[in-house]
Amino acid sequence: MSAHFVQKRIQKEILTMRKSPPPGIRLCEDSLRSAPEFMVELTGATGTLYSEQIFKLLFKFGERYPFESPQVTFVGNCIPVHPHVYSNGHICLSILTEDWSPALSTEAVCLSVISMLSSCTEKKLPPDNAFYIRTCSKNPKDTKWWFHDDQV
Repeated sequence: MSAHFVQKRIQKEILTMRKSPPPGIRLCEDSLRSAPEFMVELTGATGTLYSEQIFKLLFKFGERYPFESPQVTFVGNCIPVHPHVYSNGHICLSILTEDWSPALSTEAVCLSVISMLSSCTEKKLPPDNAFYIRTCSKNPKDTKWWFHDDQV
């Protein structure tokens, strides 16, 4: 996999999100200078627990993207309290691990995260948050995720 191919794919995805961003998704233009990583701002959907709250996702792309998922974490001062989001910003979402497909994109990841937040019925941390934070790698892709439920 060439770095040129990876960069070309990322640039195509950025262009698509610039031209017609889905509702609640906005590229943080100032973060685009540091490819192969950038930030996206998500706004919680109206009528949900996270309505109008603004969150930032950091995407980091490896040299095997799109054949392996990007590293995606919540960053900044506003990390959602959610059963699948650890307090360090790591996200337990199957499409970021074993259910990743090269057909997916950064936009698809953002839409999945918004959907995950929108379906939440109670703001609470994952049951193993404290243990995970103490023992995890800085890279969430190094985690062997144990999915507690599939309800959110």
